[in-house]
Amino acid sequence: MRIGMALNYSGGFKETVAELADYEKAGLDIVFVAEAYSFDAVSQMGYIAAKTERLQIASGILPIYSRTPALLAMTAAGMDHVSDGRFTLGLGASGPQVIEGFHGVPYTAPLGRTREIIEICRQVWRRERLTYEGKHYTVPLPAGQGTGLGKPLKIINHPVRDRIPIVVAAIGPKNVELAAELAEGWEPIFYMPEKAADVWGSSLAAGGAKRDPALGELDVIAQAALAIGDDVSGWMELGRPMAALYIGGMGARGKNFYNDLARRYGYEKEAEQIQNLYLDGKKDEAAALVPRELLEKMSLIGSEGHVRDRLQAMRESGVTTINVTPLGRTHEERVRLIEKVKDFAS
Repeated sequence: MRIGMALNYSGGFKETVAELADYEKAGLDIVFVAEAYSFDAVSQMGYIAAKTERLQIASGILPIYSRTPALLAMTAAGMDHVSDGRFTLGLGASGPQVIEGFHGVPYTAPLGRTREIIEICRQVWRRERLTYEGKHYTVPLPAGQGTGLGKPLKIINHPVRDRIPIVVAAIGPKNVELAAELAEGWEPIFYMPEKAADVWGSSLAAGGAKRDPALGELDVIAQAALAIGDDVSGWMELGRPMAALYIGGMGARGKNFYNDLARRYGYEKEAEQIQNLYLDGKKDEAAALVPRELLEKMSLIGSEGHVRDRLQAMRESGVTTINVTPLGRTHEERVRLIEKVKDFAS
């Protein structure tokens, strides 16, 4: 099981990257860099590539709407080049609030667009002349659109790899099926190993049945807060505001993918109450209603024995990469957490 970490740079990006070398020495395998509507992820990943030697680097995630398919392919090839083949392209649809509210682009056909983007990226990386006729993307631009001067081109540089790993962030049934069919990896959110098979098992099986064997086994990337010790349960409460934000505020009523997931986990009443409170501006009250069981089952917080058991539950459910958030008061404590969980996972 690989050990990953999402880069949290609220205290300053350069300062955080300076600490990555210690995590790398401690055994961290891969770092994920978010984009959302903060600084772009690509400039930061390039900086990380220059400051690390072994660490794998992944976008977590690049939204499919904010770049053309060819630019996503070029960006991935460029990142793979500057990192000497250490890059993973994490893709996701994000949500209407960000895509329409910040980028001003219609949030349409996330499934179809994701499929076509993956196909176009792999065509570019193989250095084929790019010709593609899809429902959502046509390259070159067809006659009658634009100047009519477009012609098929292939990427000038030779990519380090003609198959850069792609990870799709997905939680909806059809999105997960697509990830299992087409991508090297799948990254869900709020992963509960005990309920994963019930919620996603049929989608993973359906996608896996259509999967190209050349892709290898699907890399399942789960996320978990990490604290190890006999008196660390207090760290669990830090997950409440974030869970409430997603379940309650990341979407409108009837259009919140994370709220839907909480309901599919069996928390229908709580999901409705959290959303109503959050959208009414009562964020603290919403956070207080996040089920303790949800926080516990999707985290690695507790004694050494408990964390070992939770890791085993993750592994048995199919997780191959555990993306942790080490919780400690000092950088040294957080580095030791990475060392411990790496040892447990080995």
